[in-house]
Amino acid sequence: MNHIISKLLIYGDMTKDSILMELSDICKKIEDKSETADVLTTRVLRQIKRILKIATDYGFDENLWHNYLTYILITDENPFTITCEKVGAGKGSVNIFAKNDFKAFMELFNYDFTDMERLLGINCFTVLSDYKATVKPELMYNKNVSEKVIALSRSLERASDENEFFDIITGFYRDYGVGVFGLNKAFRIADGSLREQSEDSHTIGSIKFYAINNMDRVMLDDLIGYELQKKKLVENTEAFVEGRKANNVLLFGDSGTGKSTSIKAIVNQYYDRGLRLIEIYKHQFKELSNVIAAIKNRNYKFIIYMDDLSFEEFEIEYKFLKAVIEGGVETKPDNILIYATSNRRHLIKETWNDRDDVEMKNGIHKSDTMEEKLSLVNRFGVTISYEKPSQREYFDIVTGLAKREGLNIDDDTLKAEANKWELSHGGISGRTAKQFINYLLGKISD
Repeated sequence: MNHIISKLLIYGDMTKDSILMELSDICKKIEDKSETADVLTTRVLRQIKRILKIATDYGFDENLWHNYLTYILITDENPFTITCEKVGAGKGSVNIFAKNDFKAFMELFNYDFTDMERLLGINCFTVLSDYKATVKPELMYNKNVSEKVIALSRSLERASDENEFFDIITGFYRDYGVGVFGLNKAFRIADGSLREQSEDSHTIGSIKFYAINNMDRVMLDDLIGYELQKKKLVENTEAFVEGRKANNVLLFGDSGTGKSTSIKAIVNQYYDRGLRLIEIYKHQFKELSNVIAAIKNRNYKFIIYMDDLSFEEFEIEYKFLKAVIEGGVETKPDNILIYATSNRRHLIKETWNDRDDVEMKNGIHKSDTMEEKLSLVNRFGVTISYEKPSQREYFDIVTGLAKREGLNIDDDTLKAEANKWELSHGGISGRTAKQFINYLLGKISD
């Protein structure tokens, strides 16, 4: 195997602790007999466990060795794969090197582990070649990932030569993209002090992106009520993913009314059309420019998401946000929008001290400090208000959720119990309604 991997050029920049490089080193140690069978067996089993973890995370099935090799191919971001993502495969000389790599990958697809298994007394790779997953792909967090990898793996298995292999994989890059952004819906960025290990991480420049694997699968139809709000959000997002002009969006209003849920739902709805979400926290706003630089040339549409956005009078992070939204010498890329939620309409707390520089001109009071603070909200072209539901709307949400969950409770009883619940659990809101339904479902489970 080490002789095959040594031929890789475009895809050869793998770390020594990657599964493929570890297996390559194990094969080398078997050839030169520099490690005992017990040590080699332990090392092989560690890599098998890592393959099984990836398979479990993504819901892989059938030939896990082929799935893993396919996973490498669709997550390796390099100049060749990024170019294929953006404009497709051209006719440049780089294709010669790519096809040489694909010829090596075909050898890896067909690699015979029989000698290794016989020598070490194991049959792991035999099992991996015809694996029956305990948890089916449709039950995993991201069905799209498992379906894409398994389907592509099958196609690559059937490739007759490196030319056909080339056409299949570059077609995938063009249609779906490459790397962690191609596989996942949502991401966060690491703090400077964070040293986290993850299969679903990728570093671009100074920014490390981590995939959010457990994002709520909620869809917009799951949010009962707020039809006008959802309509405005859909119209803006639809324009964005279609490449038309769209605006940054601020969702503001009472707590528990579905602002954050709406953002998650919109990403779920448009994921298969190239929409991705990057969640960023207030203390990370100084990294906004670097985040944008890392994603501006990718063939995806990115929403930079800021949840529960607000600033106290002593906080100056809003200046970073304003600078990004307004744009300096370099304008904000067309593939990036900012969506934020807040309980405050004006985002930044206003104090009486802000009025110290009030001037009177032509009968109009003007304060530069107040203008600077209050102008932030005006940088969001679309503002959507989520107000606390009325008592009737609250009952509508409760009954709608109950029917969706199959609860067989008459409306009068349901409303009476829902009223008791909200009086002792934070008042009327969509969140309270959802918590009440969860409570009823929990009682049934008991």
